[in-house]
Amino acid sequence: MAKRAATGKLPTWDLSDLYQGPDSPALKRDLDRAEADAGSFRQRYLSQVGSLSGADLGRAIADYERLDEVLAKAGSYASLLHATDMESAEVGRFYQTVQERLTKISTELLFFTLELNKLDDAALEEKLREPSVAKYRPWLRDLRVFRPHQLSEEMEKLLHEKSVTAYSAWVRLYDETQAGMRFRLAGKEVTMAGVLAGMTDKDGKKRRAAAKALSKGLKSELKLFALVTNTLAKDKEIADRWRSYKRPISSRNLGNRVEDEVVEALVSAVQGSYRTLSHRYYMLKAKWFGVKQLNYWDRNAPLPSDADRKIPWDEAQSIVLSAYRSFSPKLADIGQRFFDKPWIDAPSRPGKSSGAFAHPTVPSAHPYLLLNYLGRTRDVMTLAHELGHGVHQVLAADQGHLMCDTPLTLAETASVFGEMLTFRSLLDAEKSPKRRRVLLASKVEDMLNTVVRQVALHSFEAAVHDERRSGELTPDRLGEVWMEAQKASLGPAIRFDDDYRVFWAYIPHFIHSPFYVYAYAFGDCLVNSLYAVYQDAHEGFAARYLEMLKAGGTLRHKELLAPFGLDASNPEFWSKGLRVIEGFIDELEKMK
Repeated sequence: MAKRAATGKLPTWDLSDLYQGPDSPALKRDLDRAEADAGSFRQRYLSQVGSLSGADLGRAIADYERLDEVLAKAGSYASLLHATDMESAEVGRFYQTVQERLTKISTELLFFTLELNKLDDAALEEKLREPSVAKYRPWLRDLRVFRPHQLSEEMEKLLHEKSVTAYSAWVRLYDETQAGMRFRLAGKEVTMAGVLAGMTDKDGKKRRAAAKALSKGLKSELKLFALVTNTLAKDKEIADRWRSYKRPISSRNLGNRVEDEVVEALVSAVQGSYRTLSHRYYMLKAKWFGVKQLNYWDRNAPLPSDADRKIPWDEAQSIVLSAYRSFSPKLADIGQRFFDKPWIDAPSRPGKSSGAFAHPTVPSAHPYLLLNYLGRTRDVMTLAHELGHGVHQVLAADQGHLMCDTPLTLAETASVFGEMLTFRSLLDAEKSPKRRRVLLASKVEDMLNTVVRQVALHSFEAAVHDERRSGELTPDRLGEVWMEAQKASLGPAIRFDDDYRVFWAYIPHFIHSPFYVYAYAFGDCLVNSLYAVYQDAHEGFAARYLEMLKAGGTLRHKELLAPFGLDASNPEFWSKGLRVIEGFIDELEKMK
């Protein structure tokens, strides 16, 4: 009750824009019709794609897009419903049933993309003369990068159908286990979101208690989490071997439309900056706390001078939208829709997915945002972040279902830029030197969590996948690899104990999306460079920025960044982004 009073009334989403409920006649009708249409599509086009005229191919791709969007809409509904109540056996049953039905239907459509990739370049170029096919050139371009790794239709069908009892089943086991966990804290049972929030409490004793409770809870499920991690790493290794990927990260880089050398340059640049970024900042923070070393549970602690004021939801909304509006009224107007309509689920509650996300659903509907809002400044920044995703997804929807999705590396652009706008707005309005230091330090910590921490997570993940090729990693070995990456990234100012060795187990990105995490660092450094351009040249920047978001997945990073004079393939690009964080730390060192 006290938390609700502090944050005000929090919104919950209404998924009826997708379907009225799990037993919705519209959902059954869509799935039945999609199943029939998929069968007809296969009958009409199987083994015929290469002989289709340009006009006929254009119609076929449009039919495929329409069918795939229906499936994506049903899948989005089931996924969002599951995210709000992972403890419900009935919701879990519904989610699994829908996933199995979607897999069955989409298996009928697999042949189409496989046959498109069998076309030689000259034949495809001939068909691309037809405007209805040329419209899909970006989608075909991105589809064909996977040509060297494509298997036979029979093998692809087998892997696709078995995914519901293999990869997807392990992910569900992990999610539902984590959602059902309770942690004993201050005499109460709290969720994962609650115990993680406790680690940023103003009271150091409460932070320690939260850290110990998290560790104890993770240890109780450690064998299961280690089994899930090992199994999925082996599952990926098998798939990568069959598909002839050289490295565990290769498929992710292809999906992100980013070259291996660009990712390597990013990771090397961040690792080379550990000493001047995280090591230096945490030594400074230890000094503020009057100690030589910070305990790991104090890494994200509020500064001693932080008033720790709870920010009501209405105020958070005003802060974020005002920051967006100062940059672009259009950006703010789109953001306003999420608050005017039931598109946000903000309360933290048992069974709900921890953390936050923005789900684009499909272009014929709209995105939804999931938060666990507790009224902290960090929660306001999370709102700014997820709203950035949502606005981006709305703007890109005009590209259509097959081309609206943005690669992960660029998907973080609008979210991190929204955070930066909100931070700058708060900092510019703050006159108190003490409060300015708190804001600046909080932003530096967020940036370190986005850049340094995510690259450290990437290092852990890469080491685990490499080592898994030689055999299973024990829980102890996973802990050792985790500690190596964490100590290297955080530096000598952070003190660890054995309880921290299990903290790898609560990070869902390792399970949901292998090698996702470097995209956060990519996005933060990109936005730092982008914001520097904005500061130097306001004229026309907002219009160019909105055009970049509207492009969705139609352009690669070089094409998107060219109008701003930026090039991610240039090593200096990453150094420029990292220097922004360095500059903030320089400023903090000068403050008294």
